[in-house]
Amino acid sequence: MRLILLFIHLVGFALLLGGAVTQFVSGKFRINPAILWGSIIQLASGIALSAPLRGGGDHEPDPIKLGVKLLFAVLIFIMVFIPRKRDEVNKGHFIGIITLTAVNAAVAVFWH
Repeated sequence: MRLILLFIHLVGFALLLGGAVTQFVSGKFRINPAILWGSIIQLASGIALSAPLRGGGDHEPDPIKLGVKLLFAVLIFIMVFIPRKRDEVNKGHFIGIITLTAVNAAVAVFWH
């Protein structure tokens, strides 16, 4: 089950980062469905991934790491959800979404 959740989490990451970079490169800074659904999938699957591991086991995650990742995921979700119906958002806002998404992935990979 953990691997299925991890796969779903990676799909959410691809949607979020891919959608944001595509919009950024196009010059149209708008929250598209890929970005919105990617942020939702990332948040939900991240919570689901961390919950079963809290009981102990071989891969007990660092609770501080989980807190940092949750904070970033919630911030990204808020940054995506609130302006989702606007025709366009600020370029800096988009850079923030992309940066936080990349930093959250870096925390997952490099924080052991």
